[in-house]
Amino acid sequence: LKEFKEFKKIFKFEMKEIEEKEDGSLFVDGVCIREGKEGEWVGETETFVNVGYKFHGPLPKVLSNLFHYEFVFRGHKLSSAEVIFQGFKFSNPKEQKLLFRYYGLDSNNIKITGDHDWKSTGTVYFQGKQIKRDSTEFDDFIDEMYISLLQNPLYRNALKKAGNKYILHAIGGKTKQDTVFTRYEFEYELNCLREF
Repeated sequence: LKEFKEFKKIFKFEMKEIEEKEDGSLFVDGVCIREGKEGEWVGETETFVNVGYKFHGPLPKVLSNLFHYEFVFRGHKLSSAEVIFQGFKFSNPKEQKLLFRYYGLDSNNIKITGDHDWKSTGTVYFQGKQIKRDSTEFDDFIDEMYISLLQNPLYRNALKKAGNKYILHAIGGKTKQDTVFTRYEFEYELNCLREF
């Protein structure tokens, strides 16, 4: 973790622009990643992997936080990174632990049962401890979680398989007030992890 944090300080990251046309089509580096507002997303090209659990192709799916990867984080056996992000919405440690049994879309859907409105408070929870969403403590927590996820050799291999392609998350939220992990944070984290 210490080595990764040092590496991250010097890692040069520039998020790719997504250009939207009048009809809702989206482009990255001149490549159409979605035709119109209702078109299918492009999951992978020669220059990038667009991460999304429901996108076509194996890499977009296996690099998603929703994918089933078992790993241990702070004494908890987890089945996907997504349970951390959805678990933030539970202030009750026992309920959060129950959520940790899920993974993928189930953990994403069960967030509706959470007892904490993190958007109005600007705070999230992990096992009863409150963390400010927009803080260095939160960023450090996320780094630790992803380094823990690297325990799983299949996840490490998925990052390696991306090769030199930019890891994109076009469906990611834009602001820290609206999502517990923004598009920028996701892309920065995964591109940095892959290089590390």
